[in-house]
Amino acid sequence: MAIASSVCTWLVAACMSRTALCVTEEKKRPIEQGLGRLARRKKLASLMNVCSSGSSLGQLGAGTFSCSSFLNQAFKGSQNYYQYSWAGPLSGQCGLPLLSVAEGRDVFGHGEKRSKRFAAGTVAARTRQSTDKVATEKNKEAQQRRVVVTGMGVVTSLGHDPDTFYKNLLEGVSGISEIESFDCSGFPTRIAGEIKSFSPDGLVSPKISKRMDKFMLYMLTAGKQALIDGGLTEETMKNLDVAKCGVLIGSGIGGVQVLYDNTVACMVSHKKMSPFCVPFAVPNMGSATLAMDLGWMGPNYSISTACATSNFCILNAANHIMQGEADVMLAGGSEGAVLPIGIGGFLACRALSRRNHEPEKASRPWDSNRDGFVIGEGAGVLLLEELGHAKQRGAHIYAEFLGGAFTCDAYSLTQPHPEGRGIILCMEKALTVTGVARENVNYINAHGASTQVGDTREFKAMIKCFGQNPQPELRVNSTKSMIGHLLGAAGGVEAVATIQAIRSGWVHPNINLENPDTGMDAKLLVGTKKERLDIKVAMSNSFGFGGHSSSILFAPYKEIK
Repeated sequence: MAIASSVCTWLVAACMSRTALCVTEEKKRPIEQGLGRLARRKKLASLMNVCSSGSSLGQLGAGTFSCSSFLNQAFKGSQNYYQYSWAGPLSGQCGLPLLSVAEGRDVFGHGEKRSKRFAAGTVAARTRQSTDKVATEKNKEAQQRRVVVTGMGVVTSLGHDPDTFYKNLLEGVSGISEIESFDCSGFPTRIAGEIKSFSPDGLVSPKISKRMDKFMLYMLTAGKQALIDGGLTEETMKNLDVAKCGVLIGSGIGGVQVLYDNTVACMVSHKKMSPFCVPFAVPNMGSATLAMDLGWMGPNYSISTACATSNFCILNAANHIMQGEADVMLAGGSEGAVLPIGIGGFLACRALSRRNHEPEKASRPWDSNRDGFVIGEGAGVLLLEELGHAKQRGAHIYAEFLGGAFTCDAYSLTQPHPEGRGIILCMEKALTVTGVARENVNYINAHGASTQVGDTREFKAMIKCFGQNPQPELRVNSTKSMIGHLLGAAGGVEAVATIQAIRSGWVHPNINLENPDTGMDAKLLVGTKKERLDIKVAMSNSFGFGGHSSSILFAPYKEIK
């Protein structure tokens, strides 16, 4: 009875608002109509007394009373009367209204506009139901569309192809040396993972390569290498549906050199500036130029989330494939920030190592003697493909991309949360989204940038998530110990290293890990020599300024019978 009473109270309030409106209208209408309305008001008052008293709704006679008959009696005979349709009984006591719309004015006196809004609401509800149904179907389809890696391309200080690059990593070769591209004698840091000699090898037109920023040149080269590595030659690409082929390669900083050169030119005169200044400085232009070169008309854009850029691009590209919006995607990141402004900017942040006398020992993730990260440059690009599409064209499959996650630390511009909350949330979410059991993750290519705060907090977060995993099977390393931190390109290059570990069964060493810092469990960290590992599931982490966290998962490709 309490439920019936409260619902009726709500309905009575609505009816009273209608009755008040009637009084206003009566002053403008003939007295006869006003008297009719007053009679109905008296009838309404008697009904209100019953509802408010909580008495049995059957006391009004004519059998069991319902809220439907309540309104019907109150407004019957009015030219503004609407017939309501009512939902079934609420706990056997009372019904809830579902308004059916007709022409004219409604019972609450709000006129045709209200009626149209109700009608529009009905249409919108049906539209939402239809949209939800489509979304559900797309989600089911996404779960069925598996994404695999069929090609890789890299440009780094340790090699310009995936095999040379990983061979050097396994041997513990350092790609960090003194900077030669500009005079850095006045800088406190004079070392970097600098690419000493580089040629696009006919992959990029000489005419345009002279105008391009380094990040674009590295991106186009690595992207085309991935195509060649994946068996997509100019001839075979003629069979592709270009509307379902896309490019999503990002950059954390973009065309810094082009922007700097034109800033200097502008100080002389704006007429000295290049017409390519703006187009070749913005981060999206690398992906755009590569798509134009290939004629690919599918998803094409760039993401810039600092040092997490590549992982964001890879996961979003894979999502386009899973959603059925693409069959083939080039994804990764590129960076060319070994420049005076790049070194100077990070020195101002007090983030760089100053171990100039021992360049090859400067990057030392998790070691107690680390003094900052070493900046690097290059690009890493994956050729991602829908499994059925890859099998149909007979592509070689390197690994399967399982998925991943993004989160935000919401804490600091440059440092992760002291408890690693964003990092933990990201790794946990990646496991949940992909359905991977945490004990199956036995290799982590960590962010491990060689910073005092970042290394410690990331390691604690990994322990929080995977500390109960079987040991010593879980192995953790950082590719940055040998090539430095490639900023927006880091995740792309490290994804290549992760896939190469899956392929070869070897994980590369953590060079310079001579004295693990306090709180670092050396049992989890790969030592200074390569180690054999049969990888079940591999995780690659990247974290960027602004609190951007990203974790992506790869696994050996297996047929599902």
